[in-house]
Amino acid sequence: MSKMADEVQRNLIKAIDRDALFLPTLPEVALKIRLAAEDTEISVAALSKVIGSDTALSARLIKVVNSPLLRPNFEVSDVNTAITRLGVNYTCNLAIGLVVEQMFHAKSGVIEQKMRDIWKQSLQVAGISYSLCLNILNLKPDQATLAGLIHLIGVLPILTYAEDHFELLSDPVSLNHVIEHIHPIIGERLLRSWDFPEHLATVPTQYQNFERVSASADYIDLVQVATVHTYRDTGHPFSQIDISSLPAFHALHLDLAGGQLAAQMDEAKVMLY
Repeated sequence: MSKMADEVQRNLIKAIDRDALFLPTLPEVALKIRLAAEDTEISVAALSKVIGSDTALSARLIKVVNSPLLRPNFEVSDVNTAITRLGVNYTCNLAIGLVVEQMFHAKSGVIEQKMRDIWKQSLQVAGISYSLCLNILNLKPDQATLAGLIHLIGVLPILTYAEDHFELLSDPVSLNHVIEHIHPIIGERLLRSWDFPEHLATVPTQYQNFERVSASADYIDLVQVATVHTYRDTGHPFSQIDISSLPAFHALHLDLAGGQLAAQMDEAKVMLY
């Protein structure tokens, strides 16, 4: 690790410990969606009004509903139909994840591209997590999707920090090192500040713990297996991991025989684009 990366890492950790690191607030529309989700009597029309107040979110939601992962037998063209198609719970969790996507914007081209790459990885992991979850009784597809969408959320404050520190911005090796080592801590801190439930808030800090043994299959297991698969046949260190040796793989009761699982995950990887 370079001297600069080491110093930046120490400074960020100190800032985290002192609660001095700027953490973005969850956008107002996401808070309204979460409040709506807590209303067991909320109507499709009422939720549609909340989501429809954000034009960009509405357009993104409709695009995702028409994606290969969720594609209905007909094209969805409005928020009301999208909610009817997905159900209130899935719509709320997916919408919150998509609001997070809107936070991935930057002033510099370098950081903007980095944010796009992070979001692409998040979409891939979310798609696979959703697909793997469908046959696991105690897990919910909407929560699995959201877990995938937010597992790298801790990168966001680091990239925001880098934009204000040119020496880090101009050194991609050091920037990547800082991201790799710090984003899990920041991610959990950020999700807790947004009052995310425990089973989601701990995803950033736990999904890279490849020796972790869960009491029963959980969302961390899904994100871990999905993450390792996305790096298959790349130069990333995770590509060297035997996915079938992971405790998470066995907790999910997966089977690589016949190549069907790998094909399923490859297909799901691009299904939220």
